[in-house]
Amino acid sequence: MDQNHTSSRLRILLRHLDGCLARAIRKFYEENGFLVIKNLVSDADIQRFRNEFDRICRGEVKPFGLSVMRDVTIPKSEYVPSEKMISKVQDFQEDEELFRYCTLPEILKYVECFTGPNIMAMHTMLINKPPDSGKKTSRHPLHQDLHYFLFRPSNSIVCAWTAMEHIDRNNGCLVVLPGTHKGPLKPHDYPQWEGGVNIMFYGIQDYDKNNARVHLTISCHFADANCHYIDLKGTNQENVGKEMEEVFCKIYGQKTTSLKDIWTFRGRVVKGKRINL
Repeated sequence: MDQNHTSSRLRILLRHLDGCLARAIRKFYEENGFLVIKNLVSDADIQRFRNEFDRICRGEVKPFGLSVMRDVTIPKSEYVPSEKMISKVQDFQEDEELFRYCTLPEILKYVECFTGPNIMAMHTMLINKPPDSGKKTSRHPLHQDLHYFLFRPSNSIVCAWTAMEHIDRNNGCLVVLPGTHKGPLKPHDYPQWEGGVNIMFYGIQDYDKNNARVHLTISCHFADANCHYIDLKGTNQENVGKEMEEVFCKIYGQKTTSLKDIWTFRGRVVKGKRINL
């Protein structure tokens, strides 16, 4: 994408922000790369999402396309479906109850400030943090979400995060390094940690460990339907792209697939119309 087009996209984004957000809130976002909107999702909705997660953990519902992930230290022979065994569920776009989160008007009101009126829900995920097995494999290395995404531009992608319970450093929530959204996409790889690393837990190879941290949880990445797919060949995303294809083929019994097909399968229109994604 040429520099003039990028500048034009940025001006459009800033106009959206001016129309949606108070100036002080917009300034905070531009400096830090995130916003905290307290009590945005009701306790009643959060309880409904928790109930559905419990049903998934017990194996009572099995939505098509849903990935249920357990800790790498739990062998298949010891796996019993329960909340304590499951660390993450993702791609819940076919679960009517969980996907309702992605369509809540109170969330889309803010999402639209960044994406414009045609909104795609591209990646859905519910993170669970059961007690660590003792081998520290519940750790997730610091990473940039853009490393996993095939679509651009980055300033038309935004994530909505909602904590489903009280979170702090002690119970293992996610971390943000304020201001790092202004920098480039950094090289990622699996960290060399004793005890192993869970699949797809890529981490940034160089970052300032003294940066301030903010703890959050994550649920859905949204994107402007006008975003476009990119070619990962020759980039530092090529390895994760190949691994995503391998995992997808293994789950669905396919011989081959493409990243574009994977993201097209995942994406859902939540407002407006589907265009490129």
